[in-house]
Amino acid sequence: MALTQSSLSSIPTCYATVSIGTPDTPLDQKLEAIAGAGFQGIELGFPDLLSFASKRQNKYVQPQDFDTLCDAAREVKQLVEKNGLKTVMLQPFSNFEGWPEGSDGREDAFRRAKGWIRIMEAVGTDMLQVGSTDSPHALGSLDYLASDLQQLADLLAPHNFRLAYENWCWATHAPDWKDVWEIVQKVDRPNVGLCLDTFQTAGGEWADPTTVSGLIEREGGRELLQKPFETSLAIMSKTIPGDKIYILQISDAYKPKQPLDPKPDGSGMRPRGRWSSCLRPVPFNGGYLPVVDVARAVLKTGFRGWLSMEVFDGGPDGSDQDWRDMKAYAKKAMASHERLLKEVADS
Repeated sequence: MALTQSSLSSIPTCYATVSIGTPDTPLDQKLEAIAGAGFQGIELGFPDLLSFASKRQNKYVQPQDFDTLCDAAREVKQLVEKNGLKTVMLQPFSNFEGWPEGSDGREDAFRRAKGWIRIMEAVGTDMLQVGSTDSPHALGSLDYLASDLQQLADLLAPHNFRLAYENWCWATHAPDWKDVWEIVQKVDRPNVGLCLDTFQTAGGEWADPTTVSGLIEREGGRELLQKPFETSLAIMSKTIPGDKIYILQISDAYKPKQPLDPKPDGSGMRPRGRWSSCLRPVPFNGGYLPVVDVARAVLKTGFRGWLSMEVFDGGPDGSDQDWRDMKAYAKKAMASHERLLKEVADS
């Protein structure tokens, strides 16, 4: 499919609220910065909703105090509309699928799902992002994972809500786009599609934060890395219908200054998860992933939906938390978005 500038010009722009400031930054200031840079929508991060509700209550609001969170979500809806924005998606709903039957984890997962659906109603969004589970307790059968997602899809369907399933490249059983696409096909529900991400794809299939080079190291060098990656992207473009991709998240990654320990940390987080948390800038600002190649492959499916900046930028060493000028950062993100669309277009 030809990618002309005119065919890309109407793609809507989105920015994740967790990708600017910190959870303690007032949400109204985040929204003002995002809207002021020209973005049209937001992904509402659950940590931002928790922070907003806690400030309103002058105490910490528990993540499953859904009555209070729904009240806060209705206020957030008004703030979003005041800034001329749309809440595109609520995120990140994690560690839902794969819990053994009868387990406390499974009971908790479905309790959370029902509460988050209430929040979606209150805040005025129709899409829930579900990240592929990274729980070590999740059962590995793709059929079992799909069965859980079918049940979630059926909870969402009466509300005309959609489920956007994303591969997290450190996930326990579905780290690649091929994995989540296979699961989505098994789910076979009209309200279930994909949330693809330039970092999750390139960071899982091309890069490796535990090596000196920052690349997946294979015998034969860079060429034997590049060919399978290019083949994977070509398959993506040819096999996924554009209308089964609900959103494309955009970010790059810094190469760690020192290779990360390949073992999980004390919390059990794998190295790609640790890398993701603070070393993800906007494209063209010091990262090294083939973001343009991934975005081009997704757009070649015919997808023309939301492109969303979801970055976690702690600077090249991962420790910079200076967010004094959110407006300037949001404008830098918009400039990156505009350059990305120019670079993916056919010359």
